[in-house]
Amino acid sequence: SRRQGKCLRSPRPSVWRRTHVMAIYREQGVILRTYKLGESDRIVTVLTQGRGKVRAVAKGVRKTKSKFGSRLEPTGHAALQFYEGRELDLITQAESLDNFRKIRHDLDRYTRSVMMLEAVDQVAQEHEANPKMYRMLVGALRAIDDANAPVIVAGFFWKLLALEGYSPQLHVCVSCGETEDLISFDVAEGGVTCKRCRTGARVSEAAITLIRALLGGGLGTALKLDESETTRAVEHLATAALEHHIERRLRSAHTLRA
Repeated sequence: SRRQGKCLRSPRPSVWRRTHVMAIYREQGVILRTYKLGESDRIVTVLTQGRGKVRAVAKGVRKTKSKFGSRLEPTGHAALQFYEGRELDLITQAESLDNFRKIRHDLDRYTRSVMMLEAVDQVAQEHEANPKMYRMLVGALRAIDDANAPVIVAGFFWKLLALEGYSPQLHVCVSCGETEDLISFDVAEGGVTCKRCRTGARVSEAAITLIRALLGGGLGTALKLDESETTRAVEHLATAALEHHIERRLRSAHTLRA
């Protein structure tokens, strides 16, 4: 019957939207970046512990009377409460877990931290949990806040590449398998090359040894190193390798070198 047919019809989309109930969830996360939205709101990109990268609206945080606006700035590490939305979630609560005071008040520390945030923003997938990436980022930020060792960013980039399945070949030539006279590093090929096959950028034996330490069990010793030609070369190679992987330049990395 006609009446029966009406009863079986699906509700109109507008009615469904009015009756849809958003779910509340809580997560720990690191603020990767923010965008202005309207006059007083922001869109906040967060790497969360359990849900991967999440984009959410923080209402009123640009107002001077905002209760938690300062907790939602890049490098912030916070416990957050969200309402789940259709396209963007909504942040309703934020409680700081790490203040990172030195990072916020030291331009060099802050710039290095932003390099890592930008890298993670490019690599992390929305709503795909990656607890190891989250722990790596929190640990690296704590290390920069504590000591700002010159190899922290390089170590983070190499480990991020390894996490993505792009660990560099450091013990044999990627072209012929030779184990001696390894004198260059080819980011396109993903590893070192020997004197005969040489392609890519020239690299010292000390730099190769340091990259091995950063990816292996020697990170603690590497973090005690002072800045040198070797540490700068390793960071430059790490940045080049990561940029090759994500197929774009890291703006913050080139700002730091400017």
